[in-house]
Amino acid sequence: MALWKFAKAICEDRPIAVYNNGDMRRDFTYIDDIVSGVLAVADQTPARAVEDGHRLYNIGNNKPEALMDLIGFLERGLGKEAEKEFLPMQLGDVKETFADISRISGDYGFAPTTSLEVGVAKFVDWFKANNAHLY
Repeated sequence: MALWKFAKAICEDRPIAVYNNGDMRRDFTYIDDIVSGVLAVADQTPARAVEDGHRLYNIGNNKPEALMDLIGFLERGLGKEAEKEFLPMQLGDVKETFADISRISGDYGFAPTTSLEVGVAKFVDWFKANNAHLY
């Protein structure tokens, strides 16, 4: 959601809200990695899941990345600097998030393969192809 929201705002010359003055880390996960995790689970059932009757998995990147890095990759891809509105931390928010993928990793060998830089570049290519009216 952040990529879409930021990219649209940047293209429309509107500021983006950057909370905690940019000192945030998030577990950004590229969609292809999410799909790989879902397909891994859909294709087979680990023995423990049969014993337990069910199994829940967290699919993510397991590597928090700096929000300002994401914004920088997006700016480079769009060829335009974002107007940033630096704001304090929102009530109820947290400074850092990450996915614990140990269970899906152990049961299926799942590991994300797309770096933040590559994922943002792929998003920008898709965004430009599907939003020509913003350029």
